[in-house]
Amino acid sequence: MQTRLNSQMIGIGGGILAGILVPSVGRACACGCDVFDIGTSSMFPMEQGWMAFLNYDYQDQNRNWSGTSPAPAADNDDKDLETQFFTFGLQYMFNTSWGAQIGVPYDFRHLRTTDDAGAVVTRNWSQLGDIRIRGIYTGFFPDMSAGVTLGLKLPTGDYSYDPSVVDRDSQLGTGSTDVLIGGFYYHNLDVNYRWEWFAQAELDLPVLTQDQYQPGLELDAAAGIYYNGLTVGSVRISPVAQAIFSERTSDSGANAANPVASGFQRILLSAGIDIHIHPVDIYADAEFPVYQNFTGNQLAAPVLFKVILSYRF
Repeated sequence: MQTRLNSQMIGIGGGILAGILVPSVGRACACGCDVFDIGTSSMFPMEQGWMAFLNYDYQDQNRNWSGTSPAPAADNDDKDLETQFFTFGLQYMFNTSWGAQIGVPYDFRHLRTTDDAGAVVTRNWSQLGDIRIRGIYTGFFPDMSAGVTLGLKLPTGDYSYDPSVVDRDSQLGTGSTDVLIGGFYYHNLDVNYRWEWFAQAELDLPVLTQDQYQPGLELDAAAGIYYNGLTVGSVRISPVAQAIFSERTSDSGANAANPVASGFQRILLSAGIDIHIHPVDIYADAEFPVYQNFTGNQLAAPVLFKVILSYRF
């Protein structure tokens, strides 16, 4: 009897030890959606007055990634996170020094993941996202070629959609109020104004959080070059090349889905085109990751797409 009891205790203890030592499969979706807010030099303030814009951004995170290389899909309960972001916004420059901008997003998301019973399930939903408001200062130079921005990301997006399946890091809203600190600069490289380079960066710092979830802070930066020497009648066509860097720290808090599988660094190279038909601008690019370093197992997208339609008046 005692021998049988000892054997059972050893078996239980061994099972517990194995559960501790064997890595668990976790859910992890790295969005990094703030990257869509930079590398958009067609949006830089250039004159006093209004600008209305509509942004369309798309990414399909369908590859599991760990560290700097792809990882087996079986290591991640999340299988696919596809998102379409539509953002309508207004920007107004009161003069050549001061302005303001607001962006109101409405997002569509598809998630394929594994539920607690081990079954692969899908969820599709859409909703208002987190509104962004920024103040703009461009008074450093008369041509408004340099500027800084300071703003807030408001917790207007819902973060409680089907929480039994959708973790906090996969929700369309973060539930946090974030401080947004950014800056930009652009400059002509020749006297004929055919070549122009630009740089832009923004830091997203969550300061007020809800329901025990602290999203990681995110830094996004871009540098690129335009060629403005192509025209067809009154239409100016400008090819664009740029490099984009993103870093996001790990999530934290009791309701963070998987703190050890969040946070990343990545570098993307982008090819795009800007078509200017005054007062309309049409900008589009595709952004390809060339370096990615993800903490734990996370879903990554092989390419990101961006389209911006803007009208100045």
